[in-house]
Amino acid sequence: MSEPNTSGPTSRLTERLQAFRKTKLYDLLAAVPLIVWYAFCAERMLPTLTSEISLVRLFVLTDISVLPVSLALSTVSHATTLAFFAVLVVLFIVRQIPQRTAPGFFPRFIAVAGTFLGIGLLLLPPQELSFPLYLTSLVLIVGGTGFAVYAALVLGRSISIVPEARRLVTSGPYAVIRHPLYLAEFFALLGVAMQYLLPWALLLLALQSGFQLLRMRNEEQVLVQAFPEYKDYMRRTARLVPGVY
Repeated sequence: MSEPNTSGPTSRLTERLQAFRKTKLYDLLAAVPLIVWYAFCAERMLPTLTSEISLVRLFVLTDISVLPVSLALSTVSHATTLAFFAVLVVLFIVRQIPQRTAPGFFPRFIAVAGTFLGIGLLLLPPQELSFPLYLTSLVLIVGGTGFAVYAALVLGRSISIVPEARRLVTSGPYAVIRHPLYLAEFFALLGVAMQYLLPWALLLLALQSGFQLLRMRNEEQVLVQAFPEYKDYMRRTARLVPGVY
C-alpha cells in the first residue's frame, strides 16, 4: 500500500498561511484596526486642542497674567494625548515582526480588555470638582501621558497590544521597571477617573488595572520563552514600583 498523501492542497495552503503570518505585511494588516482607532482618536481631539491653543494665544497676546492654570494644563493634556496617539500610529506601522506570541484566546482577551476598558469612563457623566481636585486630575493626566509618550518611544518597534516578543528593550525607564508604559497609563487614567467621581468610575478603574496585571504576567511569560536573558532582567528590575512591586 502507498503512504497517504500528506502534502495535498490543504497542507500546502496551511504552510503558506503559516509562512504569511511571519511576514511584515501580515503584522501590518493585524495592526490596521489599532492604527485606524488611534488615528480616529487623534482626529477627534484635534479641534478641541486647536480651540484651546487659540484661546491660550489670545491670553498671551493680551494679558498672560490672567491665563487660567486649568486652561494651560488642559491644553498641555490634550497636546500630550494627541502626541501619544500619533506615536502609537507610527510605531504600529513600523514595528518589528514578533518572534513569539502567546497562544490561545484568553491572553488576547486580557490584553484588549486592559487596553480599552478605560474608555468606558468617558461614557459616565462628568462631575463638578473643586478647583484643587480638577488641577490634580489634569496634572496626573499630563504627567502620565507625557511619561507614556517617552516609554512608548523607548519601546519603539517592539510595541504590541497582545503578549508578543519582538525584541528585548532594557534601556531608559525599562532599566528600572519592566512595564513603565502601563504605569504611565494608570496615572493618566486615574486622572481621568477623578473627573468622574462615581462608584462606577472607581470600579472600572480597578477592573482595568486587574486586567493590566494579568497582561503583564502573560507578556513576561512570552518574553522569558523568547529571550533567555529576560530572567536575569526580571531579577534586577521591579514590575511597576521599585522596592514595592
